[in-house]
Amino acid sequence: MTATLQLALVLLALGFSQGRQHNYLDEVDQLDQETEFVAEPSKFGSLWPLPQKVKISAVSFKLTGVSFKISDAKESSAGQSCSLLQDAYRRYYEYLFAGAKRQEPGKGSRTGPAVLAELQVWITSPDSECDSYPSVKSDESYELTVDQPYAVLKAPTVWGALHGLETFSQLVYQDEYGTKSINSTSVSDFPRFAHRGILLDSSRHFLPIKVILANLETMAMNKFNVFHWHIVDDPSFPYMSRTFPELSQQGAYHPYTHVYTPADVKMVIEFGRLRGIRVIPEFDTPGHTQSWGKGQPGLLTPCYSGSKPSGSFGPVNPILNSTYEFMSQFFKEIGTVFPDAYVHLGGDEVDFTCWKSNPDIQKFMDQQGFGQDYSKLESFYIQKLLNIVATTQKGYMIWQEVFDNGVKLKPDTLIHVWKGNKEQYQSEMANVTASGFQTLLSTPWYLNRISYGQDWQGHYRADPQDFKGTDAQKKLVIGGEACLWGEYVDATNLTPRLWPRASAVAERLWSAKDVTDVNDAFNRLSVHRCRMVERGIPAQPLFSSYCPHEYKGI
Repeated sequence: MTATLQLALVLLALGFSQGRQHNYLDEVDQLDQETEFVAEPSKFGSLWPLPQKVKISAVSFKLTGVSFKISDAKESSAGQSCSLLQDAYRRYYEYLFAGAKRQEPGKGSRTGPAVLAELQVWITSPDSECDSYPSVKSDESYELTVDQPYAVLKAPTVWGALHGLETFSQLVYQDEYGTKSINSTSVSDFPRFAHRGILLDSSRHFLPIKVILANLETMAMNKFNVFHWHIVDDPSFPYMSRTFPELSQQGAYHPYTHVYTPADVKMVIEFGRLRGIRVIPEFDTPGHTQSWGKGQPGLLTPCYSGSKPSGSFGPVNPILNSTYEFMSQFFKEIGTVFPDAYVHLGGDEVDFTCWKSNPDIQKFMDQQGFGQDYSKLESFYIQKLLNIVATTQKGYMIWQEVFDNGVKLKPDTLIHVWKGNKEQYQSEMANVTASGFQTLLSTPWYLNRISYGQDWQGHYRADPQDFKGTDAQKKLVIGGEACLWGEYVDATNLTPRLWPRASAVAERLWSAKDVTDVNDAFNRLSVHRCRMVERGIPAQPLFSSYCPHEYKGI
C-alpha cells in the first residue's frame, strides 16, 4: 500500500440528526455545512494515531519478505522466552508481507534503494512485563529508528514495543510495482492519556467471540488499550457464571448458543493481553438488571399496582440481606475471573417507579429517614455494593450518577462521564475533578449514534480536558472511551459502524493536544482506513474514494 494514495477532492455536506439512544444528550460540535479537504499526501504518511515526535526523511529502503526479519536485540531484557513478543513478530510480519510475491535471493535489479533486512526490538527495562497484564500504570512509550544497517525499536516494556511494531508497520508502503519500502525515520512516542477504551455491548445483541476478537485486533491497530465489556444488561445475561449458572441458563437469549463460557472469557482476556489491551467487565446494578432476575429469584423488586403485586419487577431489591449475600458471592467470582485491577459497576439510569410502588420499600424508607428521596435509597445500595467489591481488592469504575448522588467513594474511584450536551459534560468534568476524583469521558463519543456525513470530525474535535479547571484538575482526566451500544448493532454491522470512526477518538486520546488539523487527519485516516481493509477489517469509507486492496469479505 502506498503512502501517497491519491485521494479525491472532497466537498461534503454534513447534516447532524439529534436522535438519542441510551439517553444520549450530546450536541455534536457544529461543523461548517460544507467542509473542503485538500487532497494531498500528509508529510506524516499514513501514521495513525500521530506519534508525539516523528521525523521522516526522503531516504528510502526496500523490504523483501525473503530477507526481512523482526528479532530481539541482544541487549533486550526480553528474549525468545517472551511468547508475547514472538507472537507479535509473526503477526506483524504477516501484516507486512501477506499476499506479496516472495522474491528469490539474487533476483531483481542490482540498483535502487538499499535493503532494510532487520528490525531489532530492545526492551530496556529489567522487568519487560512480558508475563504480566497491562494496567493503567503501564509504560507504553517507545522509540523507533529506521536506518542502516537495521531498524531499532526501543521500549521500557513489551506494551510500548507492541505500539512501536504497529508504527513500524504503518511506515511501510508499497509502490505500483508491489515493492515494499520504508523511509529513514525517527519516532519518539508515548500516549497522552493512560486510558483509551472501546465499550461494546453484548447484551442487547449477542456478539460472537470472533467479532469481539476482530475488534480487539483492530483496537491494537489504533493503539486503544482498554476493552470495556458491557457484558450483561436488561435484555440478556450471556456471562456464564460458575457460582450462579442459572443466571445465563435463564437470562441469556439462549443457554448454549448465546453465552460466554469461562473458556470464552479467558480467550478474550488473553487475546487482549497479547495486544496490550486490558479487559474491564461491567456488571451494572441496581438498574439494567431485568435479565438477572430470571435466574436469581428474589433479587429484583416486585412492583405493585395499588395494593397488589403487578407481576412485573424493577431494580435490584436494596432492602434484603439476601441481595448483598448474592452480590458478595458473585463479585468474588468476578474478581477471580477478570485480572484487571478495576471492575465497572454501572449505577446509571435507575428508575424509581417500582421502588415507590412497593410497600416494603416505603416502610424501609421511613425507617431509614429517607423521606421520599429515593436517590438516598439508591446511594444506600451502591454504598453497600462498593464495600463488597472493595473486599475483592478491586478498584471500581462507576457512571457519573453515583457521584452526582453523593455516594461516599474511595479516593481511587474512577468516575465515567456520559451525560449531557457539551456545556453539561464540561461542567461535570470540572465538578468531578474539583472533588479530587479521576475521570474519563464518553459523552461526545457515543458511536452508536450515527448521521449522514463525516461525523468523525466531531469525535476528533472533542477533547476530554476541554473544561474550566486547574492544571491539577486536568491531570485527573485519565482518558476516555468510545461507546457502541447495541440496540441496533450486532455482528452484521458492528465493525463498519465502529471503524474508522473510533480511530478519530484513538488519535485524540493518544496524540499531542495540538494535533488538531482535520485536513491532515482526513488524508492520513483515509489511508489508515484502507490499511485496516487490507488487513481484513471492513472499516467503512470516509467518502468517495478507493483502496488499492478492496475488502474481500469474510
